[in-house]
Amino acid sequence: MILALAFGLLAILLVGVVVSATAVHLERKRLLALADLAALEAADTVDLAGYYAGPPGSPDASPVTLSLDGVRDAVEAYLESAPAAERFQDLEVVAATTDDGRTAVVTLRATADVPLLTVATAAWSDGVELVVTARARAD
Repeated sequence: MILALAFGLLAILLVGVVVSATAVHLERKRLLALADLAALEAADTVDLAGYYAGPPGSPDASPVTLSLDGVRDAVEAYLESAPAAERFQDLEVVAATTDDGRTAVVTLRATADVPLLTVATAAWSDGVELVVTARARAD
């Protein structure tokens, strides 16, 4: 009887850990999708007048270039208007940069709540910090 009770308690704890880990993983995937969309938005902030100035290869046409300020502004504007950004707790833009002038790099941070607090998951009662990075290339 006691052994069955112990196994039942262990099974409940295991289910709580698996459900909590799955919820945090799904929240990380949602944050990564938001970072991907923000990076795509930032990659679309090229100088269109310079891009369409002349035919490819002509001296008038400039290559696709992204500016640091343009990438940062595009990411912040996207996150303000995106409905998906409202679901994250403590959402923060860690970095919104471009390394080579053609690739937008976006790093976001948020906190994911642990849905089932048990003895095994009590250490994460304040949430789990998630940090993701996404890249999008403007070609």
